[in-house]
Amino acid sequence: MITSIAAAVVVLGFLIVVHELGHFLVAKRVGVRVLRFSIGFGPRLFGWRSGETEYALSAVPFGGYVKMEGEDSDADLDEATKRVSFAHQPVSRRFAIVFAGPGTNIFFAFVIFCVTFIAFGVRIPSDQAKVGGLSPNMPAAAAGLQPGDLVLSVDSQAVNTWDELSQTIRKSGGRTLTLKIQRDGDVREMTVTPKEVPNKSIFGEDLGTSIYLIGIEPGLEVKNVGVLESVGIAAEQTVTWAATITMGLIKMVTGKIPSHEIGGPIEIVRQAGKQAALGIEFLLMFTAVISLNLGILNLLPIPVLDGGHLFFFAIEGVLGRPIELRYRELAQQVGLFVLIALMLFAFYNDIARVLQG
Repeated sequence: MITSIAAAVVVLGFLIVVHELGHFLVAKRVGVRVLRFSIGFGPRLFGWRSGETEYALSAVPFGGYVKMEGEDSDADLDEATKRVSFAHQPVSRRFAIVFAGPGTNIFFAFVIFCVTFIAFGVRIPSDQAKVGGLSPNMPAAAAGLQPGDLVLSVDSQAVNTWDELSQTIRKSGGRTLTLKIQRDGDVREMTVTPKEVPNKSIFGEDLGTSIYLIGIEPGLEVKNVGVLESVGIAAEQTVTWAATITMGLIKMVTGKIPSHEIGGPIEIVRQAGKQAALGIEFLLMFTAVISLNLGILNLLPIPVLDGGHLFFFAIEGVLGRPIELRYRELAQQVGLFVLIALMLFAFYNDIARVLQG
């Protein structure tokens, strides 16, 4: 538990710094005065001032913010201050500053993927009929199969590839199968009865059919890649994961994904601990995916999130004037209510998972 919490704090804390650094750097670049760059919320623990900016570490570590001059468009400012005020910048500059937070998270995910592939290579599914992992409480684990076992035949029918093994099990109809396996140079036989389970998509969406599984995962092979190849694969991974996360959000909003699949902070802690236990490579990949999640979630057009501000800026660009303050404040209140409700629901799901083991 301590390892899980520590891993989650490090991952989330670092990604929050990355997010706020995006806002900060672009704000400085376009000439907006940054009054405070804070990691965390609440009372300041310590800090220092450099030029016009105060840098602070605050008591509540989950979060952070960049406070800029003139964020309130209705503030009474003199002409000199207006030139460095956020609210008095052209809408294109305000858009760039706000987009820089989630944009940096998405770009940072690409960087992590790239560094990980250079350092550890790329893991690709093996075509061999070899057991790479076992699912708990499934027939394969109960029958005594182990990671690394090479399946030679099923019911005396030779299997040469993972796809052949998978299709044979899925088409078994639930009858008991006799597997001939090779383990540490020895050949042995064992029986296993596939379990009928609901057929689900990668999002946990019930497809309305059943399939037969024994609970094994394919093995992975490591392919060493150079810098240029790693950049291409990292870009592909970034696009693939971004599309997957986006599609998952769409399915969640439309009700196609069961609500109990939604996870919150406790689930992040649990998963961070699992990845940390597997090694730095897996923790880095987990960090990249969480960074993408943060970036994409922050782009949702919900007031109080960056995406909500971007939505208002887009409307302002079309209308040629900002939305009235009272409407923005009302939208912020609604958005805050929605966000809190989602967080509470995710937290409830986390507690239910813990209680269910």
